[in-house]
Amino acid sequence: MTDTGLRSGQVADAAGVNVETLRCYERRGLLHEPNRSLGGHRLYPPEVVTVLQVIQAAKRLGFTLDEVAELLAVSRIGDRRRPTAGLQARAKVKLVEIDTKLAELTAVRDTLRAALAAGCDDLIVCADSACCPLPFSERSTPSEGRYGVC
Repeated sequence: MTDTGLRSGQVADAAGVNVETLRCYERRGLLHEPNRSLGGHRLYPPEVVTVLQVIQAAKRLGFTLDEVAELLAVSRIGDRRRPTAGLQARAKVKLVEIDTKLAELTAVRDTLRAALAAGCDDLIVCADSACCPLPFSERSTPSEGRYGVC
């Protein structure tokens, strides 16, 4: 750390990201533009490491960078008047999205298991078979339970 801040490499190492990620987040407005040294090097305040860790954690939870930017903006300005802007509201919406994706993935998994159980091995042959559980058309869904060896 220098007397006036952390350089890009120090921040990146401390937060577990690369330097290009810092620049990307600056361009997107997730990070405030840092001060510069006399030599032109970016100098970040130490608290930027925490902000980067928050951004990375939010991304792991499925938030997009746009959503993260909005959450950070609410935090920065302390705007608690908008109940749809904060983490509680956003987390509820994200949970619905994740539950929907999980249901879709569960259906895909069940269909693949049914295709394995039915002995499906040739997509062309299976496409013409009523016993194939693969969703070639509306007539064939995993819940119908019409599986035999294709």
